[in-house]
Amino acid sequence: MRLSVLSRVPLFAGLTRGQLVAIGHRMESLSWARDDVLCRAGEPADHLYVMATGRAKATRTTTTGQDVVVDLLVPGDLVGGPRAAGQTTYGETVRALTTTCALRIDVAHFRALLTQHPALALRVGDQTAALLAQERRDLDAQATTPLAPRVAGTLLRLADRCGQGRAPGATPVELPLSRADLAGMTGSTPEAVSRVVSRLRAAGVIDAGRGWTAVLDRDRLAAVAAGDE
Repeated sequence: MRLSVLSRVPLFAGLTRGQLVAIGHRMESLSWARDDVLCRAGEPADHLYVMATGRAKATRTTTTGQDVVVDLLVPGDLVGGPRAAGQTTYGETVRALTTTCALRIDVAHFRALLTQHPALALRVGDQTAALLAQERRDLDAQATTPLAPRVAGTLLRLADRCGQGRAPGATPVELPLSRADLAGMTGSTPEAVSRVVSRLRAAGVIDAGRGWTAVLDRDRLAAVAAGDE
């Protein structure tokens, strides 16, 4: 199971089976029930986690005390993110959305891996730069892009991540996101997001219920995200 999980993590791409097995030996398997916290913002960042099964959400608390969802985590993702390797505390709280299993590695062991495998260190740097660039794009979009394309772009990005490897025509990807979650991710209000979601649902682009959203027509959602619809 550990080998299967690690082989799906982009950070470890290109490593040999023997190298992945060696990394797996440094990890322990853990599981959490729905709503359990994997790691909490502000706590010492002593470990990194690799998602094996289930889904989780990463949140940050704003200056007004509101918890804002910043990402959904799926199998293969690093919990705590590559930036945790250089931080003393976790910057985000990660909570299980379903029954979740993950592999945990001590940060000191992870840093040793970076020393042993320079390619991993380069990928950590690349992923950190990509995360910062995405955050900058999100901030720019909140200032310059209308709400409908922002909501559509967020749903599209998350659906593509959560639906990797799905065959065309498969059951629509269902995202465990509430209106408040989407509002936090797009820099808006739940009321404004609800109006956008209602329009997209009426047009058959998405379906939605209490605490979830499903993408029905990816092409049209992409058109909305691009401002073409």
